Amino acid sequence: MKSNSRHLKLFRKQLRNHSTPAEIELWKYLKNKQIAELKFRRQHSIDNFILDLYCPKIQLGIELDGENHVYNEEYDNKRDQKLDSYNITILRYENVMVFEHPDNILDDIKKYYEQWLIKSR
Repeated sequence: MKSNSRHLKLFRKQLRNHSTPAEIELWKYLKNKQIAELKFRRQHSIDNFILDLYCPKIQLGIELDGENHVYNEEYDNKRDQKLDSYNITILRYENVMVFEHPDNILDDIKKYYEQWLIKSR
């Protein structure tokens, strides 16, 4: 598994500099280890896939999909299978959830972390 490949560095930077409002809003809750002391990264690449947010410690990716997200079932399935082969779990939310129900997202992350702690013992 290649993490943060050099050839995607410029593209990742562009994505960070042009984040969606939902990414900016969720980042306010996740930056600086505010949730269970977990460090999240923005626009982190695994192989040729770029995750909106990623926590390497617990191998959790968060994807935010909005109106501009073109749903490509074949691509998304391939992507999810590849990430799953690296034991990376993806939580996917629509952008509107970040603004209307951020606590649900944060609770999901906390629950996932609690489950991860139990499994890692």
